[in-house]
Parts: sequence; structure tokens; C-alpha cells
Amino acid sequence: MFMGFLAILLLCSTAGVAADRPNILIILADDLGYGDLSSYGGKDIRTPNVDGIGARGMRFENFYANCPVCSPTRASLLSGRYPAMAGVPGVIRTHATNNWGYLRQDASLLPVLLKKAGYHSALVGKWHLGLEEENHPLSRGFDFFHGFLGDMMDDYYNHRRHGNNYMRKGRETIDPGGHATDLFSDWAVDYIHSRKGKKEPFCLYLAYNAPHTPIQPPKEWVEKVTKRQPGISSKRAKLVALIEHMDHGIGKVLAALEKTGQAGETLLIFTSDNGGQTSVGANNGPLREGKGTVYEGGIKVPTLASWPGKIAPGSGCQRVSLTMDILPTLLEALSITTEEPFDGASFLSELLGKKRAEPGREVYFIRREGGTAYGGKTIEALRRGKWKLLQNSPFKPLELYDLETDPLEANNLAGKERGVFRDLSARLRRELQRYGTVPWQKR
Repeated sequence: MFMGFLAILLLCSTAGVAADRPNILIILADDLGYGDLSSYGGKDIRTPNVDGIGARGMRFENFYANCPVCSPTRASLLSGRYPAMAGVPGVIRTHATNNWGYLRQDASLLPVLLKKAGYHSALVGKWHLGLEEENHPLSRGFDFFHGFLGDMMDDYYNHRRHGNNYMRKGRETIDPGGHATDLFSDWAVDYIHSRKGKKEPFCLYLAYNAPHTPIQPPKEWVEKVTKRQPGISSKRAKLVALIEHMDHGIGKVLAALEKTGQAGETLLIFTSDNGGQTSVGANNGPLREGKGTVYEGGIKVPTLASWPGKIAPGSGCQRVSLTMDILPTLLEALSITTEEPFDGASFLSELLGKKRAEPGREVYFIRREGGTAYGGKTIEALRRGKWKLLQNSPFKPLELYDLETDPLEANNLAGKERGVFRDLSARLRRELQRYGTVPWQKR
């Protein structure tokens, strides 16, 4: 009798610990358009595994990437700060003459902060936050790294960038065969299996490079799409195939959680680092433009979350949230306190279905870039409540939109709403001045 009672106590205690310290899985797609999931209105695409995350949990209607390009959003995800405040206002690249960021050394990133709660942290996939030893994932708090240090791959099969091999297992250079999406999915599965039965919970950050260019899906996946939809264009078919191939890989990862008995104790967040690239056939739904721009199509991204027993299945969230909010949310969920000066704000209340009154949020977006289109200058946007002020080219005037009545950004009100325009312009200038306090090149 006593032993039976003790077993019940131990079971309850273990369940309590699991509930307080769930495993964490963050899946980041690369250049996924707002309309490129079935659950976000995609009519010509099938993404059952990603869609299932939202069916079992929550779908976000107003989730934004912190930047319309890769590195800055990734910096925000791991630091909880605006990209420029993390030292990454633009894309980190191999060549110093075209590099626009250096991840600040005094920022405590996600894996470092999770160590306070005893987490083992892993990164599988694309890093894109620096090639220097001090900015290697293992130097920034991750316990495990199996992936690609650089930015885009020039080929999904030979995994090179400018002829450089950035594939690593830990600090070891490796040269595996196979499609990058398959490799990242399989490595994530292996990691999940390795954590079965471990005392410490894990945080797995799975960062795909799909569906970023080059649009290079396996041949059989293209054939599957074209057979299903005979009238689809070749360009669109390839992109759909690349996304569906990624969804298949995510399905294997989710199956590994189920097989190892860890699915019921895992908090999962799926999102994208920016909007889809329209020139290669991406679908950003009805939103204006896409990747690289601060119009809605460049920064508004599909985002889904699940947490068994915590997030109500089939729920939705209208709150304006950004990538930088993910870290504060996780820390609040785990009751981890920190003195880090986050720009992000937790959306844990929304995940748990607790509605709260919130005034119109004020959020900023920035991208610094080279080339003739940017000249080393920035493009930026400010959203405050229903209003959005933006400058999508450093050489063109500011534009003002009322997203409540004009979500497609078709009617520029800069000349009519002069009071709003002046107020938001002043706020944007002050924010840009604040960004100037953080260096973005290695000293």
C-alpha cells in the first residue's frame, strides 16, 4: 500500500517537473511566405505536418519577423532584442565588404539563459550569425551544433557558399551527402532520440534553409506536385515542392517526439525569418510585396504554436507579436528571471488563453544593406496601433498607411494625415538614434 502511494507521489512529482520545464522545439523556416501553408490559405500546397501544429494549438494572425531578411531576425530570436540592438541590422556575410552585422558579445542568448533552468540546448541547421570563433554556436551557449555556419547555400546538395564548406558537427568540418533539408531533419530526429530518458529537458532550435533560393527540391517532389496540379507553372511547382519536402521532414521530427514519448511535454513554435521571395514564386497571400521589403509581405509571417495541456487546440491569436517576443515568452513560461534589457514582450498570456487589455503596440523594423539599391543605408518601418510609417527605399519618401482600413497598403496617407505623420516620424528618428549606440562591425 505504502509503495503504491509512493509511486503515485513520484509520478505526480515527475509530471509537475515536466509541466514546469517542457522540452522546447523552435522550428524556423527560411523565406516562407504568409500564404505558403495550407492553413494560411495556400490552395496549391499541402503542408499537413506544419498545419497540424496549429490544429493542436494556436495560429497567429499578426505575427511579424523582426526583419525582412535572414540574419537580423535570427539575432532577435536568440537575443530578445531589435536586430540593430543585437548588433545585426543587416545580413552577415562571408566577405567583410558586404557584411552588415556583428552579433554583440555582451548579449546573453537563449541557450545561456535556459541553462538557469537546467536545459540542454541544440542548434540543428542554419546559423547565419557569424563565422568568427567567438560567434560559433558552441561559443554562444549551445551544447550541441550540427549544421551550416554560413548564410545561403549555393546548392542544396554540395552545401557550399562561395566555394566554402560551412557544414559543421560541433567545430568539426564535415562533408555529408544528401539534400540539406533531409540532413537537417534527420539530424534533428537523431538529437531527439538522444534526449530520450535524460533528466534535463532540451531546447532544440531547428533552422531550415528551405525554402530559400536556390529553389532546388528533389526531383520526385516536383513530379508529385505537377502530377497533382497539371496547370501549375514550373516556377511555382518547384517552390511548392521545396516547401512540401520541408513539411515532410518536419513530420519526421514530430514523429520522433511521439516515438520517444516526448511530444506531450514539448512546447513547439514554428515561424519564418521573413516573408516569401516573390520573384521565385512565393505566395504572401494578399499582402503587399515580399522578402527584402518592409511592406507587410516582407515581414508578416505564418506562425503556429502547440503545448499539450496548455494551449487550447484550434485557438487563435490576434495580438501583434514579433520574433523577439519568443525568448521573453519562454523565460516567463519557465519562471526564469534575467536582467537582460529585452525589447521583446512575452505573449505567454495569449498562449494560455488569458485575454488582456493592450494598447496599440509600437514596434519597429529595420534593414541595412549594401549595393546600389541601399548604398549601406537603411530601410525601416514603425507600426503603432493601426498606423504604419515606412521607408522602403533610403532614396524615397516616407509612406503612411492605416492598416485597419487598408491592410494591403494601397493608400498612402502621408500627405493627408500630417499630425500622425509628424508624430511617427519623430518616434522613428529617436529609435534610429538608439540603434546607433550599438556597433555592427567587429572592432
